[in-house]
Amino acid sequence: MVSKAPDMTAIAAELRDVARTRVIYGDTDQMGFVYYGNYLRYFEIGRNEFLRQAGARYRAFEETHGLMLPVVEAHVRYRRPARYDDELSIRAAIVDVRGASARFVYEIRRLPDGEQLVDGYTVHACIDGEGRVARLPSQLRAALGQLKG
Repeated sequence: MVSKAPDMTAIAAELRDVARTRVIYGDTDQMGFVYYGNYLRYFEIGRNEFLRQAGARYRAFEETHGLMLPVVEAHVRYRRPARYDDELSIRAAIVDVRGASARFVYEIRRLPDGEQLVDGYTVHACIDGEGRVARLPSQLRAALGQLKG
């Protein structure tokens, strides 16, 4: 079952500028545009930096609890292409925290003009070392909940 995409217009105010990156040649395709799958890597950069800035480092979560947060759903809306040597601003927010999952939203803009290139979201399930769904530890759920909105 595919979940309903969040209304990106409604959550724009929640997004935080969390990272900047420059497009390297290896991120581009034959047409000179960033290869579409690489935007998911940029989302990962944004998610990790969002968590780091909030004091909820992913590595510490794995080491402390023996749990992981793999992507179980992803959506990307491509508006304009990024090209080699563009500087990108990655914005992120967490919009939904449930018992065993969390949803992050992202927006990527080109600098310095601020043109929106991409937006989207990822949903992450909490699993144990055997790959079984597990509840998010209460302290992580509380920390993520505080980051919401």
